[in-house]
Amino acid sequence: MNFSCKTQKVTPELKNNFSSEQIADLQKIMKFFKNRICIESKSDFGSCFEPMLPKLIETGYEPIFEKINFNEQLELYKSISKNTFNEIWTFCKTRDLVKNTEYQSLCAKGADGKYSEYLLEVGKKNKFIKNYAEKLIASGDFEPSGFLQSQIYTNKSEFNFKDPNIQLIIAIHFLTINDQQKRN
Repeated sequence: MNFSCKTQKVTPELKNNFSSEQIADLQKIMKFFKNRICIESKSDFGSCFEPMLPKLIETGYEPIFEKINFNEQLELYKSISKNTFNEIWTFCKTRDLVKNTEYQSLCAKGADGKYSEYLLEVGKKNKFIKNYAEKLIASGDFEPSGFLQSQIYTNKSEFNFKDPNIQLIIAIHFLTINDQQKRN
């Protein structure tokens, strides 16, 4: 119970890029993700997430897909303001070449969103987050090929799992991939 009700630390990077209402929404997003990932153990985030890294590298996103119910994720979206949602995500047209169909999927807001600015600011202290931010901005989407988890796995000392910025970036990244995989 302490884990899920614990007050989150607000970082300077969050304060510099988001309103207090948006920060509260971002904390809801982070709490939702942590509560799903750490369902078996209510210990700190790193103790839950770090053991998943080898599986994420080996099997792709399956460990995330298994733990996050998409209907619950949709409820999370309803609980945050549209303004916050729109600073992180947008909907874009995606084409399934096999089925020759077009559909909407969740994509990154891009260079003009506050989330991109936030990533770049966090990236000033972490070259791996800077690289991640640049890829996200350049492509306009969250990179689904495993780049983030690979960077975390091979550079663990550069990712402090107690840092709310790192937790939020991980949460938004994996929730986005979960949405992209499960939305129909």
